[in-house]
Amino acid sequence: MNIILRKSLLAVTGLAFAGGIAAGPVDAMLSNPTTDTPAAVQADRTTDRPARDALIPNGTMGEQARITLDDEQKANVKAIVDATKKAGMDERAAVVATATALQESKLENLGHLGDRNDHDSQGLFQQRPSSGWGSVEQITDPEYSTTAFLKGLKNVDGWRDMPLTYAAQAVQVSAFPEAYAQWETQAADLVAEHWTS
Repeated sequence: MNIILRKSLLAVTGLAFAGGIAAGPVDAMLSNPTTDTPAAVQADRTTDRPARDALIPNGTMGEQARITLDDEQKANVKAIVDATKKAGMDERAAVVATATALQESKLENLGHLGDRNDHDSQGLFQQRPSSGWGSVEQITDPEYSTTAFLKGLKNVDGWRDMPLTYAAQAVQVSAFPEAYAQWETQAADLVAEHWTS
């Protein structure tokens, strides 16, 4: 059993004993003791898509939002996924990054918005040149801005074990710290779709 799966199962097991989850990957393992891999994970392997428990290991918080994406937004998801792989990070990191970009820009690579701008925030992650994220040219480059976000995420101690919205907030320091939570399901779906494409 790989380390990521083992950590995910330990997290799920802890939640199950705390009363948070009544059925799920642990139950699948217990019902089939001859394997060390849950049935849901085995099914995902046949499609080469990341397992759902790797994408959303702790469940979602609150109501989930969803938007329809145009071709530019889809290309930006692909750029986030590719930059995550290039950085040597896993599917969960791509989900956190994608959910963050959904909240910050709806996956649109925004330039300066004049009076509607939050200070000098720009790009997919609404990063600010004045806060040290990079130049305007850099932070409006999807690969650069994703890599910058992921560097921040790597520095968040225990980010894999915390709810997505807390991990994103630790990097972004938003005035609306719980807003990222609503995008977790769509972000996971998008990462699953693009991870192997």
